[in-house]
Amino acid sequence: MSACEPKTDKKLRYALFLGCNIPVRATNYELSARKVAEALGIEFVDIPDFSCCGYPLADEDRNETLLMSARNLALAEKAGCDICALCSACTGALTEAAHYLHEDEAARARVNDRLAALGLKYSGKTRVVHFARVLAQEVGAEAIRAKIVKSLNGIRVAPHYGCHYLKPSGLYGFDNVEDPKTLDQLIALTGAEPVDYHGKLRCCGGGILAVDEGVALSVTRGKLESVKKAQADAIGLVCPFCGIMYDTNQKKVESRFDREFGVPVLFLSQLLGLAMGFGADELGMKVNRVKPKEILAKVGA
Repeated sequence: MSACEPKTDKKLRYALFLGCNIPVRATNYELSARKVAEALGIEFVDIPDFSCCGYPLADEDRNETLLMSARNLALAEKAGCDICALCSACTGALTEAAHYLHEDEAARARVNDRLAALGLKYSGKTRVVHFARVLAQEVGAEAIRAKIVKSLNGIRVAPHYGCHYLKPSGLYGFDNVEDPKTLDQLIALTGAEPVDYHGKLRCCGGGILAVDEGVALSVTRGKLESVKKAQADAIGLVCPFCGIMYDTNQKKVESRFDREFGVPVLFLSQLLGLAMGFGADELGMKVNRVKPKEILAKVGA
């Protein structure tokens, strides 16, 4: 039986794709996602040979980007798995590559010529899905609600969708890109209140961090200002690089713009994990730069 071949219990199985940032800068996302997945009956299969999705090269060399994505897709296919990605950008890059290689037989042949040197072949069958989408569509609200043991009632969370979670919208089509609801709905399952705020769908600024740090941090500041004005207790998000901008770089933003925010930033899996009764250490809260002390106190974690 291959690693992801369905068993009679029809348990959800995916190859977990972590990408580049999560293993070194967002281990709290991985820890909490694994805990939540286990509680919900999702089995993650680890493929050690997974590498970068190729996204950082997208504007420099499309062919090499495609090859990098295809290698990961081929590894998952060899293991008999579809891919569940935690990173929104990785999900987008792998999804676009999978679609292109499924539709273009000639391109798939060219890629397979190069993959052959690695002993790999991709037939165009691997499906790629974001973890939040697995929760929303394949697990479902009823099953998640059944695992909630500690309501986050009284906690106001500002959902941050980011640029890549909903795009390429033509390939995803599971939420309204102009007025998305899935992240709000998943947060609400915990008992927390999803908060609307000005600029809710704006970028975190991470896309230009390497080009102009000042501009990038000013974009981050704008979102933090809006969240603070809306009196949210935390930001809830589903992308590691957005987490880097709002959490890891929050002190830098405060220093540069002489402004104090102190807004905790929690991954969706951390919010769900708290509501499912997991402890702070189990959810990697020590990794969070802005400590969610008040939230943890409210839920007794």
